[in-house]
Amino acid sequence: MEITNLSREEKTDFNESEQIWEKTLVLIKENVHEQSYITWFKPIVPLHVDEQRIVLQVPSQFFYDWLEGHYSEMIRSKLYEATNKQLSVEYHVRQSVPSEETFEEAQRAIPKPSQPNSQYNQRTPDFESKLNPRYNFSTFIEGDGNKFAKAASLAVAEAPGKTAFNPLVIFGDTGLGKTHVMQAIGNFAKSEGRVRKVYYATSEQFTSDFIKSISENNTSEFSSFYRDIDLLLVDDIQFFAGKGKTQEEFFHTFNALHNAGKQIVLTCDRPMSELRDLEERLVSRFQWGLVVDIQPPDFETRVAILQKRAEESGVRLHRDVIEYLGANVTSSIRELEGTLIRITAQASITGQEITLELAKSIVNKIGKNVQQAITIEDIMKTVADYFGIQENLLLEKTRKKEIVIARQIAMYLAKQLTTHTVKSIGLHFGGRDHTTVLYSCKTVEEQLECDQMTAQHVDNIQRKLDQIF
Repeated sequence: MEITNLSREEKTDFNESEQIWEKTLVLIKENVHEQSYITWFKPIVPLHVDEQRIVLQVPSQFFYDWLEGHYSEMIRSKLYEATNKQLSVEYHVRQSVPSEETFEEAQRAIPKPSQPNSQYNQRTPDFESKLNPRYNFSTFIEGDGNKFAKAASLAVAEAPGKTAFNPLVIFGDTGLGKTHVMQAIGNFAKSEGRVRKVYYATSEQFTSDFIKSISENNTSEFSSFYRDIDLLLVDDIQFFAGKGKTQEEFFHTFNALHNAGKQIVLTCDRPMSELRDLEERLVSRFQWGLVVDIQPPDFETRVAILQKRAEESGVRLHRDVIEYLGANVTSSIRELEGTLIRITAQASITGQEITLELAKSIVNKIGKNVQQAITIEDIMKTVADYFGIQENLLLEKTRKKEIVIARQIAMYLAKQLTTHTVKSIGLHFGGRDHTTVLYSCKTVEEQLECDQMTAQHVDNIQRKLDQIF
């Protein structure tokens, strides 16, 4: 694929190209996630087609680079299915400034960092934003898996509420940097005087604040506080699941902020289509702006993260240690950084040099290679197979004794063998409350001490999981 310039005649010859591209889009849509289709394929405009090539117009150079790196083979393949011809694909980068549908377009309307928004230069004194100053763009290591999320976040940080990315929703597995890049938006906007009030809250905090306002009979004060925020950052919106009143309040808060041109940034551990027990009208609003994902870092990015963190800590790491950790600790940035902390702590306590042997021993002590980390889904399947029941029964609200026992053991193992919080575990088990998970874990722990059958069940299941991983 290449970028091309078109003659005036070619630019007007697009009826046939439109028909071919529409057929191709139908095929593409069957093979990509809905949000990826909306973000990366709907903005493309077919300009010209002949016997040898098709020319597609894309909004920006950034857009072209992303297509080239992620979807080039699929586009060629689906074009062949649609036309039965081996067409080459060429791109024309749009030079004019149309709508604000993509990152590059939105950036053109963004004020430069050297020109702070004078409207907000006088920030509200003593307003606690709840931001961690360590989370900023300079400490966020960019890689292929988070490049677009960072670019969109920078656009929002420079012009909160003034791009088409409102809300900006960032989703991905735990430990990949969602909270980091979200708070980087807040820290940048605050330090550059882009907004008057920035506020970071987890969904749990929002819920807790709302419940407290009800108990103290001051819901109007709660509403006024959140609706006066210029840049609202809410972490882990999946935990709004099943909380009807909280969802209703957040729905009204969202509407008030959005209608006032205030910026909203949200994070989630899954795509919008996989959110359960959330009102449809709320999920619909989450998709009004831009939804971007963060993927696990590749080897080069993991190495860059290790080098950066070691440099920040004043720790000298040999290249073989960095490459070993980069190759073997792969599931998340959080796990990678945690492993580095353990190694440096061990070396500091014992007075050892950080060698490859020390790194290997620490990784082995931590447990399984993170590339083969057990998931909650793995545990549920293994438990269901062990007890001879259908896996979906672990999610249902049945009180049959054999199902309850299996579910409690599965929850206990999920807490012991994964890094998920009890809230996240509860969501995986049919949207149950975190207190149910805690109760189940406590019950199994007590039975392990006095009930030989429970101890045998847990031991047998763990052995099966060890065989798999």
